[in-house]
Amino acid sequence: MHINIQNLEHRYQANTPFERLALYDISMTIEEGTYLAIIGHTGSGKSTILQHLNALLLPTKGSIQLGDKKIEAGKKEKNLKSVRKKVGIVFQFPEHQLFEETVEKDIAFGPLNFGASLEEAKKKAQDAIQLVGLPQEVLTRSPFELSGGQMRRVAIAGVLAMEPEVLVLDEPTAGLDPKGRQDMMEMFYRLHQEKQLTTILVTHSMEDAAKYADKIAVMHNGTLAVTGTPQELFQSPELLASYELDLPETVKFIMKLEEKLGCKIDRKPMTVDETAQILYSILRGQDEQ
Repeated sequence: MHINIQNLEHRYQANTPFERLALYDISMTIEEGTYLAIIGHTGSGKSTILQHLNALLLPTKGSIQLGDKKIEAGKKEKNLKSVRKKVGIVFQFPEHQLFEETVEKDIAFGPLNFGASLEEAKKKAQDAIQLVGLPQEVLTRSPFELSGGQMRRVAIAGVLAMEPEVLVLDEPTAGLDPKGRQDMMEMFYRLHQEKQLTTILVTHSMEDAAKYADKIAVMHNGTLAVTGTPQELFQSPELLASYELDLPETVKFIMKLEEKLGCKIDRKPMTVDETAQILYSILRGQDEQ
């Protein structure tokens, strides 16, 4: 689903003594099928912009176009349910939102709420549990009997069961160990490709932004500072430092290698595999000399 944001502004508690400007002057187009990473230091407005993507928050100025639905500041909006079906959000610690007595009921809750029959909702639950890599047997169990990682996958399955066109991920690996974090991110990337989703990831991990995203948007002090591909942005450590951001470890490693060897590597690696290929090429070149 195509997303177009124009002059978006959001003020919390507008027209009260506690009014606070959270977002301003944000214009951005997110093409269908894009994997966008939104990065920025704490308090830069990342999570606030996410909540506009399925109308949990409404603009106090500007507009946001979500497919054929345009949400404009100052206009009373109707039928926001259709937007929330198409745009699924996975918040930090989504397992805290589980509440039903069985996994099947929890996953089926969303589809039922959007008008699916009980039979359809159960089928969607069966399909969704498979997508997140859990066995069908867990459907009859209480979600609170599962491990933390399994509970998170159940919560994600509840979002996927609504068959969204856009998947929004707000720090989805928070609290997981390195292996769990890698497995979770690989699962999201597989879903992005298989389901041809538009995926929007808010993250503090420069490694995840570099590895998975087609495009990166940098938020700073409530507005959109700069956008570009991972290759474009991570070539500029001074630019990122001005927004209180760091480079991925792969890029920092190669830059230290450049300094040590006195050479220049034009295309910086975004993943460990790309780093290994560069090292192999350097070593092979030295062997041939």
